Amino acid sequence: MRRIRSGTTEKAPGARRVRRTWWAVGALAAAACAGLLLTGGGDPGPRPLSPAEAERMALARFRTYRVSPSEITLRAASGDGSAVVRAVVDHRRHRAVGWYEVAGAGRPNGGLLAWDQSGLAVADGSPTPPAEGALRAAERLKPTAWKRRAFGAAPLDTALRLALSLGADRPDNAQLLAQSGPLRLRDERVDGRRYDVFSGPRPRPNASASSSARTRSPLSYWVDDEGGLRRVRVDLGRGRKITMDLGGVRVKGVSGVPGAPWGEG
Repeated sequence: MRRIRSGTTEKAPGARRVRRTWWAVGALAAAACAGLLLTGGGDPGPRPLSPAEAERMALARFRTYRVSPSEITLRAASGDGSAVVRAVVDHRRHRAVGWYEVAGAGRPNGGLLAWDQSGLAVADGSPTPPAEGALRAAERLKPTAWKRRAFGAAPLDTALRLALSLGADRPDNAQLLAQSGPLRLRDERVDGRRYDVFSGPRPRPNASASSSARTRSPLSYWVDDEGGLRRVRVDLGRGRKITMDLGGVRVKGVSGVPGAPWGEG
């Protein structure tokens, strides 16, 4: 992960907009795991969600959508390095702009990063807080300053795609969500506030009972008492992990993230 550049690409989503469900969010991570099955052995705490917990989890992506655009910090780690992205994400338009920093075996590098459902683009720039400063910097650049590419298979690419999937324009169906196998793992405090940590729906909800009972989603969600989503973590195996921390509040002074700053060409 020395630098963000072209790699193995995947087919970009079509122009027709499809509302992603929790199962679709989980499918992105499951595909990145390349068939890895995560077991729940050794942890006596996990249990099925109660009806109230399922209701709160069903609200999480809707609440994220309602406060959009908001600030998200992404951290993606692999065997050869790590990347951090601090961005403003617009879950209504499925766009994001931020700063990225990459550290690894080579020389650290970073700059501006923008992405949507079709891929990502990078441009030179010096990261400065806060994240919404990236929006101002992006507005000053010409389209030719951006280097664009499709999504690849790297953990960072998976994190960027997942970040756009964490909002939904309506609550999910709590009953169907509970039937898909999420678990209440534990409670945990983040910045002094208590959250329930839930595993996501199983990667293969149609699998046989004997098989699905032994597997757990690679995703975990930190959800507060009101259904607010604070953190998402993905274990891709082999030392590859993704953590996304959501600001939880609308970014002040920002009404939305602009369209592709690299232009339509």
